[in-house]
Amino acid sequence: MPIKDIRDENFEEEILKARSALTLVDFWATWCAPCKAIMPLIEELSQKYEGKVSFAKINVEDNPKTSSQFKVFSIPNLILFKGGKVFAQLVGRTSRKNIESLILSGLSEARTGHS
Repeated sequence: MPIKDIRDENFEEEILKARSALTLVDFWATWCAPCKAIMPLIEELSQKYEGKVSFAKINVEDNPKTSSQFKVFSIPNLILFKGGKVFAQLVGRTSRKNIESLILSGLSEARTGHS
């Protein structure tokens, strides 16, 4: 499943009202070198966790309403949503290991049923 390109207009429908247990949203911008650096990691993880986690990206410059709503002041900014609510967040350039740990923490909690 490809990484969905989300906009202010469809964020609520695609992410907040999504039935998907977990969705990782990448807040990014075209001029952001660290954003470009982690994109291949996110693409790789989206393939690895296909069917378990949904992946989406939103350009902060084109979608200021959503960026503001989630207080995204620094990018890259990865927010993991669980059942439409913020579960965890990673800000700044990070490693594949850190992103995967974030995903696994969400999957682990989803399996145990704790919230």
